[in-house]
Amino acid sequence: MKRYLIRLCALILVSFITLTSCSNASGLSGNYRDDTLNLISSLRTAIELPEDAPQKAEAQSEARDLINAFASRYRRDSSVSGLASFTTMQTALNGLASHYTSYPNRPVPQKLKDRLDREFKQIELSLKRES
Repeated sequence: MKRYLIRLCALILVSFITLTSCSNASGLSGNYRDDTLNLISSLRTAIELPEDAPQKAEAQSEARDLINAFASRYRRDSSVSGLASFTTMQTALNGLASHYTSYPNRPVPQKLKDRLDREFKQIELSLKRES
């Protein structure tokens, strides 16, 4: 009886791990254009929130998670990795992720905000031309 119980627990554990790894917990749809525009919107929200906002830490954490999910999903996708919008997005994500990693408790400097805003506008323009 004990052996069957152990096998049942192992089967349940394997099923759970398989099902959770196949779920789309990243919040990305798989449509590059939509995912890019949603990521830009989320990043703008995280950047523009005032420092004393109660949801600031949560927004920054969500932004870091989305940056990682976006990069891991599209970095090796040859159909998008050569697009101008993708390379510009990578530049913007690297700058913001670098700031969040190096200075997690400091606000995003205005110089970086201005650069990100320019790059986001350039990405949106590129997406309009590419589609």
